[in-house]
Amino acid sequence: MEARKAKTSQATASAAGKTLKSHRASKAAKSAAGSTLSQRGSKNVTSAATATAASKTLKSHRASKTAKSAAGSALAQRPSKKA
Repeated sequence: MEARKAKTSQATASAAGKTLKSHRASKAAKSAAGSTLSQRGSKNVTSAATATAASKTLKSHRASKTAKSAAGSALAQRPSKKA
């Protein structure tokens, strides 16, 4: 699998931080936000489990805009399956 070239922006990192601090955010949203923050300034990539959590967050009608922003970033940093 090849790594994505996507990087976590300052705005997305801020949204991820707000999601992690929120008492209303779901476990899946916090997982995606944590992954997004861990990838800021590093070459880490999103795991399959975190990608699943991010997908759930994006599909949720109850997730906030900031949580969805962090989840989208986490999915963008998922490695490609192309060889």
